[in-house]
Amino acid sequence: MSSNEAALHSTPDLRFRARLTEQMDEPCSRDEMRMCLRDIARLNRWFLAYRPLLRWLDGFALKQLPQPLRILDVGCGYGDTLRRVMRWAKSRNLAVELIGLDMNPDAVAIAGELGPPASRIHWVAANVFEFEPQGQIHLVISSQFTHHLSEPEIVRFLNWMERHAAVGWFINDLSRAAIPYHFIRIFTRFAGLHRFVQNDAPVSIARSFVAQDWQRICAAASLKNRDVVIRAHRPVRLCVGRRKLP
Repeated sequence: MSSNEAALHSTPDLRFRARLTEQMDEPCSRDEMRMCLRDIARLNRWFLAYRPLLRWLDGFALKQLPQPLRILDVGCGYGDTLRRVMRWAKSRNLAVELIGLDMNPDAVAIAGELGPPASRIHWVAANVFEFEPQGQIHLVISSQFTHHLSEPEIVRFLNWMERHAAVGWFINDLSRAAIPYHFIRIFTRFAGLHRFVQNDAPVSIARSFVAQDWQRICAAASLKNRDVVIRAHRPVRLCVGRRKLP
């Protein structure tokens, strides 16, 4: 039994972030990655993962937003979040330019396979800290990305977004708690999801954050309490948002 498996069977101490690894972060074939990302996208749909971001976007006065609105999704994975944002923008007659960024070239290739030929989404394989956007980025978003990072890396990411996001940024991640941890561990097996997802879904919750963690991290990034909103969203989301427009 691996150390990860042993930790999952014994239940990590969820008062603290677990130091566990996720199988999808290890080398694998593109076909394996495609099946894993597909099942993560299914979980996102089933558990309303897009709703916090869409609510945050709806909090802007559309007439105040620049058009085309340039949105960068960091750690885009399967691309399902950006495709959902594209639908949101179309329903509001809002012109957008969407960029999906992921350091895994297989994930970027898979995301590109799924978009319609006329899609306004541009897919880029790069590390965010080495990525220099061409032109102004208005909004930076990420979904289930920050729990893959160490706290110093998250501080660096917050500072990166502060420099590059002219209008605001939004982190959509998980909340560390015992009930969601055990529920998702059982649910992914019952639903017959990909073996990576069965391992990684509870690990992701164990590696994620509570509000006090985010308060400490934002303070380390020199963000004041009035600058950010840290908010829980049911069933298992904890999000951090920053608006630079009034």
